[in-house]
Amino acid sequence: MTEFTGLTAVITGGGSGIGAATAAILADRGANVAVLDLNPDGAKFGFRCDVSNDDEVRAAIEAVATQFGGIDVLVNNAGIGAAGDVAANDDAEWHRVLDVNVVGMVRATRAALPHLRRSAHAAVVNTCSIAATAGLPDRALYSASKGAILSLTLAMATDHLGDGIRVNCVCPGTADTPWVGRLLDAAADPVAERAALEARQPMGRLVTADEVGHAIAYLASPLSGSTTGTALAVDGGMNGLRPRPRATNQ
Repeated sequence: MTEFTGLTAVITGGGSGIGAATAAILADRGANVAVLDLNPDGAKFGFRCDVSNDDEVRAAIEAVATQFGGIDVLVNNAGIGAAGDVAANDDAEWHRVLDVNVVGMVRATRAALPHLRRSAHAAVVNTCSIAATAGLPDRALYSASKGAILSLTLAMATDHLGDGIRVNCVCPGTADTPWVGRLLDAAADPVAERAALEARQPMGRLVTADEVGHAIAYLASPLSGSTTGTALAVDGGMNGLRPRPRATNQ
């Protein structure tokens, strides 16, 4: 028996990367875990869902609630990336990324709210990013979406105090996920690009998906009942630490 035994968790974007790691961790700790993803085939309880489609989101949430008798935890993890400065992406791409990354969280939360309100241990965890609080190069659109998620998390946490629903977010640094892998593969020098990403995090390595998953599990746990409106950094110290440059051999 663990604190998640008997609870049902929904994870959007749970088919790979951070979402898949979180799904495995919550399942290991006793939760009924439902994965909502464009490709949920590897999940034990998977539901095909595009978070940019409100009808699909509502149908998937209702299917989960029917199968398990309710929903206690929602992990809003689905998201897409974008590269470039403020002029690099056209209007259509700005709308697409904001629609998936921000409005997608709204759709999933809106659909799950009636079920979360009936739970004695309701929690929402949003996947945010170091990009919400640090100026990263060539990530204007992505950073804008993650900044919105940070503000949305605080607003939701305030709005749903009376409902007994805790809302927090996790802010990973650059994580070793399939999406980052694709960015590295597209770089002119993938080895040098990986080294640069590792070097900008004070711990000198990329964050792992499991590390972010465990942070999400902490925020979702009933044992964290007094934690709401919090942005938990899992970034190797990138946001708050300013170490001296490492000495190099001459």
